[in-house]
Amino acid sequence: MTIIKKYLDLRYEMKDRIIKPSQFILDVDGVLSSGQFLYDSSGKQYKIFGAHDNEGLKLISSHIKISFISADSRGFEISKKRVEDLGFEISLIGEDKREDFFEKFNDDVVFMGDGYTDSLIFDKVFYSIAPKNAISYAIERADFVTNSNAAEGAVFEACMHLKEKFFNE
Repeated sequence: MTIIKKYLDLRYEMKDRIIKPSQFILDVDGVLSSGQFLYDSSGKQYKIFGAHDNEGLKLISSHIKISFISADSRGFEISKKRVEDLGFEISLIGEDKREDFFEKFNDDVVFMGDGYTDSLIFDKVFYSIAPKNAISYAIERADFVTNSNAAEGAVFEACMHLKEKFFNE
């Protein structure tokens, strides 16, 4: 291990101990949902969501503000229904607008995403998380990768990781 690598690792550890994230922003499709879209001849009808994620979100919601984003304008009402049922807010943010969206936040945001555009945001936020089945670009750039797939407990696992890492519980 080089001296520079040791320095960067130490600096990263110190950052984690000093700064506590204040906001957790999650992409919906491919993170909260499986990323699969079920179509019939009239168009997009359904998305698949997991059963365990709500428990994790509840466990950390007293420590960190949680919100969701989606770039899926045609399926937004489906995502909105699920997120509002969970008790959180969601914004429609196109992939071409994500960089601008994240610029308005402080340096203490955690972002969980799965796609190429999400992976570009990972370098601009405090901490980044990708589900196990994210594309390789996201997995390579994420600070933490879950052992679970999207819609199969990845959000729950991410919440437990944040709870243990930043909120000492």
